[in-house]
Amino acid sequence: MSPALIKMWVALAALGLMFIAVMAIMLSRSKLKGIISILVSTFAYLCMFVAGVLMLLVVFTGPTN
Repeated sequence: MSPALIKMWVALAALGLMFIAVMAIMLSRSKLKGIISILVSTFAYLCMFVAGVLMLLVVFTGPTN
């Protein structure tokens, strides 16, 4: 695969992680209680952090040839 295609897949994975994070936060705040809510929220924030790092990687590596 070309470097541009790899960057596209990384960006798509980051978007997927952001979607999962939003759905998990909505679930933990509305439906879950107690320790399960804390675990789901922690997972969601971890997904959001990883997605942010991946997006920064894609943006700051610059254009491909």
